[in-house]
Amino acid sequence: MALGWSGWSILRRVALVLGVSLGIGAGGTSCAAADSAALGLPVVFSVDQAKRGRQIFTASCADCHGTDLEGVVGPALAGPAFVRRWEPPERSADDLFYVLRTSMPKLAMGSLAPDDYLAVFAYLLQRNGWPAGSRPFDGSDTLLRRIRFDALSANTGLTRLAAPDVIRGGGSPPADAGPSQAELMSPDSADWLYHTGDFSGARYSRLGQLGPANVAQLGVACVAQVGSPETFQTGPVVYRGVMYLTTVRQTVAIDAATCRPRWRHTWQPKDYELWPMNRGVALARGYVIRGTADGYLLGLDARDGTLRWARHVARPDLGETITMPPLVYDDLVLIGPAGSENNIRGWIGAFRLSDGEPVWRFNTVPGPGEPGAETWGNPRGLPQGGGAVWSPLALDPAKGELYVAVTNPAPDLAGHLRPGANLYTNALVALDVRTGQLRWYDQLLPGDTHDWDLTQVSPLFRETVDGRERSLIATAGKAGVLTVLDRDTHERVYQVPITTRMNAERHVGRTPTRVCPGIHGGVEWNGPAYDPNTHLLYVPAVDWCGTYQAGRTVRHVPGTQYMGGGYLSDSADQARGWLTAVDAPSGTVRWRYRSQKPMVAAVTATAGGLVFTGELTGDFLALDAMTGRELYRFYTGSGIVGGVVTYAVNGQQYVAAASGGGSYNFGRDGSPTVFVFGLPHRP
Repeated sequence: MALGWSGWSILRRVALVLGVSLGIGAGGTSCAAADSAALGLPVVFSVDQAKRGRQIFTASCADCHGTDLEGVVGPALAGPAFVRRWEPPERSADDLFYVLRTSMPKLAMGSLAPDDYLAVFAYLLQRNGWPAGSRPFDGSDTLLRRIRFDALSANTGLTRLAAPDVIRGGGSPPADAGPSQAELMSPDSADWLYHTGDFSGARYSRLGQLGPANVAQLGVACVAQVGSPETFQTGPVVYRGVMYLTTVRQTVAIDAATCRPRWRHTWQPKDYELWPMNRGVALARGYVIRGTADGYLLGLDARDGTLRWARHVARPDLGETITMPPLVYDDLVLIGPAGSENNIRGWIGAFRLSDGEPVWRFNTVPGPGEPGAETWGNPRGLPQGGGAVWSPLALDPAKGELYVAVTNPAPDLAGHLRPGANLYTNALVALDVRTGQLRWYDQLLPGDTHDWDLTQVSPLFRETVDGRERSLIATAGKAGVLTVLDRDTHERVYQVPITTRMNAERHVGRTPTRVCPGIHGGVEWNGPAYDPNTHLLYVPAVDWCGTYQAGRTVRHVPGTQYMGGGYLSDSADQARGWLTAVDAPSGTVRWRYRSQKPMVAAVTATAGGLVFTGELTGDFLALDAMTGRELYRFYTGSGIVGGVVTYAVNGQQYVAAASGGGSYNFGRDGSPTVFVFGLPHRP
């Protein structure tokens, strides 16, 4: 049936709302070019330029933002959410072009040729329904002023989606649903109740059915394919034979022994998904709690995945997103937003378990008049921030003390624009878990210029040091140093490099300087494990260098990358990984395992004398806990960047590893898949 003009208009509008093109073939002429006059949009780029932009985008940008600009590990660059995000007056086309050419690609900021950035920008406009003509886009102020995304919205029928503060699903789990507070504080060895095992973050299991004598007999007990192309950095949790997993939008419950699905909940975004990634859930009293990329905190029913409540706690328009696994203590959900590079003003907050109602908030970047604000010099009167939270918390219930790893300050890489210590960035912060009041802190990297986030504040453990038993805490981050502190006296007991360090003491300046580790080095989202039998800490790390250079100027575009310099990563082929066993009382290195690629997967130690982990090569590993000797290896087919956990069902010990999905900096091979390993069943 032939379509009249009104039919084409309706079809075109639908296509634009969906964020798709009606072009014919790669770089073909779209319907937008034919009806630009009807749309009332100016022609600012050429068809050939957009075609070339598509080629460059595919080669340099698609791994992060998707082949159709739909967003993968980076945000979407097409569709209604993207258009709404860039409507004036908060942001302009000039702002968008600035962010594109100064902070992309992520591993090689500003490295493309000027004409390449112009072509990619043209392609981005075309994919969002902008008409093409014969004149190439030249980046001039004249052309940039003609590009208004609010005009695109008005002409295509895009309306701003409401992002409600609260969504009430109704009902609540049974009063006796678990895990209870007692179970969370003293977990059964058959369960894995928190992202890092338990509140102490020891990543240690008392299970001992698997050991050096029989681990070679391991086999795949079952496989769960999550069934989406999303990133997969989840840390599985297991309670009474049920495993809970997350992707960016999905929360999935499966049988932990057979991998058969129990239920699946899919979140439909209400706001812009800033950084599409998620690292897992928390369980408590029949609730499954998680955050979302568009800033919501969700409470699901553990029985069937029903949404009980959702609360908008983070602001994507300000650069906030939630990637971390929450921690639940008693009736409090503890969580904070990622986004330091976006110049958020970081915080960690507590929310009520039953409905997400806010209880308290601690500002990791102090506001005017708050203690620590005096550590932020601002000679140019620039926007300043950072202090995001994106990795697991730790808790000492006896002390009522919550430990938080706070990340870098902003503008990123530009210490000369924010002189001072910049509290509480890159600091271990200890808070009263009930009130959020600061108890103490240790800032590991004052005035950071390398984007060396502090990422880990666990495990908590006790060891005899110099003849005296002490309560200790391990902390590490992208600087590639393991630091152990006394939690009573707050003194640093020792510090140990756990990856290559070169020029690490030099602040980023105008002269390009190669530094190890680089922005993506050191300890990432999975941290050390502690074995009380071997008295060893097992620390995964990335050995990856790069070149830093401070910029002459900085420009703040709300909610986007706020870089005070540039960074060029060494080739990914040069990146390696380490698993280092450190004597917990003294800091002496006992053994090291070297991987062909960065080690970002979780590490788990067991009473059976084993250490389980995974590699970006796709290999699941079992090592001898005392010597580091390899005892078992299984190829899963794609890189392991998520959790590796152990638990028991019906008396049999299993180990599960999250494979595939990757991240923008550590590979995008494979789709999200969980492999569950166990010994052969015997009659």
